[in-house]
Amino acid sequence: MTATAHPNVANSVGLAEFLATAGTLTLAQRKLIVDQALIMLEQNYAHLPLKVAMHAVNPVQRLSVLRARLERQTDATAEPEWQFHRELSSTFHSVRDLHTNYLLPAPFAGKIAFLPFQLERCFAPDGTEQYLVARTVEGFTGIEAGTEVTHWNGTPIARAVAVNGAIFAGSNAAANLARGLESLTLRPLVIQLPPDEDWVVVTYRGATGPEDLRVDWQVTENLPPMTDVDALSPAAAAQGVDLDSDEKARAKKLLHAPKVVQAEAAGGAVAMGSQDVATTMPGVFRARPVTTPSGTFGHLRIFTFSVDDPDAFLAEFVRLAALLPQNGLIVDVRDNGGGHIFAAEFLLQTMTPRRVEPEPVQFLSTPLNLRICRRHADDPTGRINLGPWFPSLDSSTETGQAFSCSHTITPVEGANAVGQTYHGPVVLITDARCYSATDIFAAGWADHDLGPILGVDDNTGAGGANVWTHGLLATLLKIPAPADAESPYKPLPNKANMRVSIRRTLRVGKLAGTPVEDLGVRPTHQHKVTRADLLEGNVDLLARAGELLAEQPVRRLGVAVAGTTVSLDTVNLDRVDVYVDGRPATSLDVTDGAHTATLTATGGEVRVEGFADGQLVAARKVAS
Repeated sequence: MTATAHPNVANSVGLAEFLATAGTLTLAQRKLIVDQALIMLEQNYAHLPLKVAMHAVNPVQRLSVLRARLERQTDATAEPEWQFHRELSSTFHSVRDLHTNYLLPAPFAGKIAFLPFQLERCFAPDGTEQYLVARTVEGFTGIEAGTEVTHWNGTPIARAVAVNGAIFAGSNAAANLARGLESLTLRPLVIQLPPDEDWVVVTYRGATGPEDLRVDWQVTENLPPMTDVDALSPAAAAQGVDLDSDEKARAKKLLHAPKVVQAEAAGGAVAMGSQDVATTMPGVFRARPVTTPSGTFGHLRIFTFSVDDPDAFLAEFVRLAALLPQNGLIVDVRDNGGGHIFAAEFLLQTMTPRRVEPEPVQFLSTPLNLRICRRHADDPTGRINLGPWFPSLDSSTETGQAFSCSHTITPVEGANAVGQTYHGPVVLITDARCYSATDIFAAGWADHDLGPILGVDDNTGAGGANVWTHGLLATLLKIPAPADAESPYKPLPNKANMRVSIRRTLRVGKLAGTPVEDLGVRPTHQHKVTRADLLEGNVDLLARAGELLAEQPVRRLGVAVAGTTVSLDTVNLDRVDVYVDGRPATSLDVTDGAHTATLTATGGEVRVEGFADGQLVAARKVAS
């Protein structure tokens, strides 16, 4: 039996029809692309020493061999363009770094290849692994949500996922399988090669036994990115995003959540479900109360950190969390490929009374990175300031240091400006598709001991870096004027691009100095996804999260300031200390209920810290 997607899905076309428009790179353009890849991997790539050692790969040598092979070709004898793209993509994939990519030129850039359904893995009560159709494109006829797929083009489905995962390798085994499963049905062509087959044959469990369905690959235009990562801006310079996940997240909205796309286009605050809290960022947040056997708690899903304004992102999170139950909050970052590092690290302060220490980052010590940092050691425009890293890179020739000194990207002041706003217990839900800024967020959550981490996989994606594009690197040597006449970065043809991990991130707290890359963040508790999770709104997963919240104490610290009087409302605290503009003002022993304290002076910021058994467990800032 053959099935196709609804013909009106974003004006999609068949894969063969689309590929007929590809193949326009000249031999000279291919050489230029390889030359630029060599510069970025040798001179900019922060994780090159780690990847060479950890994965026994040599991407620089592979590129050198490819360049030599191109030198022996002519335009008449050049290999097919798809082979060139395959070799270059394979070289970048070999380092298992989802920040470091060859981005294919037109007509691939901006396009997605898709099958009109999505698969997810779950586990039966006896522990048996299953692969179910989780959702379908509207109008698709063939198989329904909940159908179990057993084979993929004749290959047992679990093996097909593993083989596919080895092609689109992540930083660990869990990430490999997650990428392999997603890429069976969805491929952003800017970063992944088109499928080799024009269609797939899916074998599934039918009503009377195994049945086969042939499904054609389709190609369409993806939704545009939320941030221009080539432009010199604070948002572009502070990117920590897995482009593959970011592209897929937008594609999933296009294919499976058209109402979200419409809501974003319309603007204003919208609620996507009857129980949802309306939000002005429906593509970023979903906030709602959820009822579990352990009680009713807040569930705040963060789909992406890809925003241009981290302060607005933070403000919306604080507003949504305040409208949810205050006895426990489930922060859910599954499938979040990252985005603005400021946004991720700004969020931590809202759920802890302790001062947040953002993760520091390092450049690889190379002459080219030194040139870039010297040029932007003091940027009067405020767009990017690389001054903190310049002295150590400048002295690295003499000291032999492989990396610069470590400094934070996220401003420490911004990471602590708001302070704690949610005082109930919190739990974080992660999976292997969490990457980049989301990895940094999860690491910060663990390093500052915000609460339990509930993982549906045994690790996050393990991407610990700030990522810059070729376009951004080229811009950095053009400004401030006059441009660097000897800049090694040359314009790439046909909208091709590349990205590298430019600065590697390090953990703080108990694991201070440990890189996030390849190690990731392991959950404190694990949950195996069930069939009910996939088909009934994560009912079992949220129940487990509710259990973890119910095990923790619920605290409250309400603060209001009127003149010299501070009114307090406390639960599960035994002492509060009051500070005015950072100076101690008074201290009270408290029980549950209302209390007042009198200040000797007014004006400035009042910070109240709450303690239980001598431990700081709650805090709140109020302007007096």
